[in-house]
Amino acid sequence: MLNRSVGLFGAVTYGVGIILGAGIYVLIGPATGLAGNSVWLSFIIGALISSFTGLSYAELSTMFPKAAAEYIYVKRAFKNELLAFLTGWLIVFSGIVSMSAVALGFASYFKAIFTFPIILTALILVVLLSLLNFVGIEKSSTVNIIFTAIEIGGLLLVVILGIGQIGAVNYLQAPSISGIFAAAALMFFAYLGFEDIVNIAEETTNPQKNLPRALILSIILTTVLYVLVALAVVNLADWQILQVSDAPLSYAVSTVLGPNGFSIMSYIALFATANTVLITSIVGSRMIYGMAKDAALPVFLSKIHEKTRTPWIAILTMMIFSMFFIFLGDIELVANITSLGVFITFALVNLSLIWLRYKKPKAKRPFRVPLNIGKFPVIAFFGLMSCLLMITQFDVFVIIFGLILLVLGVIVYRGIKNK
Repeated sequence: MLNRSVGLFGAVTYGVGIILGAGIYVLIGPATGLAGNSVWLSFIIGALISSFTGLSYAELSTMFPKAAAEYIYVKRAFKNELLAFLTGWLIVFSGIVSMSAVALGFASYFKAIFTFPIILTALILVVLLSLLNFVGIEKSSTVNIIFTAIEIGGLLLVVILGIGQIGAVNYLQAPSISGIFAAAALMFFAYLGFEDIVNIAEETTNPQKNLPRALILSIILTTVLYVLVALAVVNLADWQILQVSDAPLSYAVSTVLGPNGFSIMSYIALFATANTVLITSIVGSRMIYGMAKDAALPVFLSKIHEKTRTPWIAILTMMIFSMFFIFLGDIELVANITSLGVFITFALVNLSLIWLRYKKPKAKRPFRVPLNIGKFPVIAFFGLMSCLLMITQFDVFVIIFGLILLVLGVIVYRGIKNK
């Protein structure tokens, strides 16, 4: 049994902590290159998609409060082990790649301060935070709360400095309309994390009530902060300069506070990105643990350490594979690969909710998604359609990579089942 010690505050902090990471601190640079001063619209589009899917997660999490959440939802909905495995496979892979992307973001800020090699820095970070994950959920939760408070402080500094210059630029200026949607597809990475809350269900107190509340509160809080930061940052610096900066928020603050401002934000960004790596390690390892416990992955991956009560082999697996993807070195590419996998997964989660409304209409649902036509959940349908639309915004290389990943998942599944 895992240690059930995370309350509502802890769950919300987990959600906010993992959402407020590399996405806003690093990827806002490339995003402004795509959307210009209209990057705030990209955040709102990302928030809408997150909200649609987040509500679906909220209902499903009260029906099945288990680790390996997405895998369980699809399996219970469609009674198809292969489809469920591929869903879990995508989530695990997205978590592994996400750890790599955020570690690279951390390393970029670290290099700006200490001129240390990016790849080596990212590798060391993944090892150290995997070790913290192994030590236990309570210690990890404490570190997460502290780091989250620091990263929120950094974003509030950007808002305070930039919001006083409201009206300084045209907030509807963008290279193209398609650029706004392309930026939304990229910046969706900045919202990833709300869905990971459900994967600590077996470590959360009163999960039927606390998980839906934590999901909704996390999305609301981060959306408000993201939009304010997006408006503020284009007041502080030209979007064409931001898009080529390795440390965009630090550069924006430095336009007002000078070199000291750059240093302050760079240090804060280290806490933000490190926090995201830590939480991604936690929830990814719980997905591996849950799938292994259900025999969808080799059973040895579900082993729990006697002293720390953590799934130590699953944690080690996350660490090793994420270290491999660090060698890609391109955070934008890694983030896009992650987002594609998550969009596919989110489409399946929304479809699962729609399906279960008809297959199990009398099932106990402590939380029920609002806005329904009979049994049909309209919001889940919007979530499904928006995910399918956003998949079309990725370039051909990323989509081909996603298809290869699915084929590889089928091969791994057949290999496990044939043993």
